[in-house]
Amino acid sequence: MKHYHSDGKKLLHVAYDDHPGVGDLIDGMHILSTHTRESDLALFFQEDSGQIGVYVLDDNYIVGRVFGFDTLVDAVNAWMTDEV
Repeated sequence: MKHYHSDGKKLLHVAYDDHPGVGDLIDGMHILSTHTRESDLALFFQEDSGQIGVYVLDDNYIVGRVFGFDTLVDAVNAWMTDEV
């Protein structure tokens, strides 16, 4: 399990070809699932509140983030329909 931290705009101290995966931590939250689309990587994680959040990365830059999904299924469906 790797631990990643961000400054809100990009992942910090991460090699260019290193990408977070399921089971890793990002900003202290467990990554539950990952999905790729073209050059974007979506990281679905469980927030402290129990809800699901999503970071969308292009390389190691955070190009989108959405918080407050009730379930992982809701978050993935939003990603698949371009709502995230």
